[in-house]
Amino acid sequence: MRIAVGSDERTKLTDFVVEELKRRGHTVKLCGALARDAAPWPDVALEVAESILKKEVDEGILFCWTGTGVTIAANKVPGIRAALCSSGEIAKGARKWNKPNILVMSLSETTEEKAKEILDAWFSTEFDPSEEENIKRLEEIEKRFFKKRIKLS
Repeated sequence: MRIAVGSDERTKLTDFVVEELKRRGHTVKLCGALARDAAPWPDVALEVAESILKKEVDEGILFCWTGTGVTIAANKVPGIRAALCSSGEIAKGARKWNKPNILVMSLSETTEEKAKEILDAWFSTEFDPSEEENIKRLEEIEKRFFKKRIKLS
């Protein structure tokens, strides 16, 4: 799988997750502070979200201090469903019921051990097709509030 990984700062945790993804056989695209010196968290979220929409990657992983900022920013982009996950159980539930395309973790609260648990759950859990109607409802909300759709080339 091709995964964009972005953060507003590079830390031991972000380095661990990038190496863990590569160890699992994923192709990683670095974004934000992982690819250059500095990047504001809204810009990092947009960069990862656009990488998904442009089909440069299949999914994304985002980090910021709380995880909340990049989650909010990414979810402003139509077609993006970013899930802030603090445990394997939360990641499992998000994957099963919400069909997210971006995993978000907090730099301040996530240990390497917890990140591995979250990644294990994220990659081993499939979306439950019985939830497709709820995903369609989300798409209708997007259509209602994002009337001007931007097409990426």
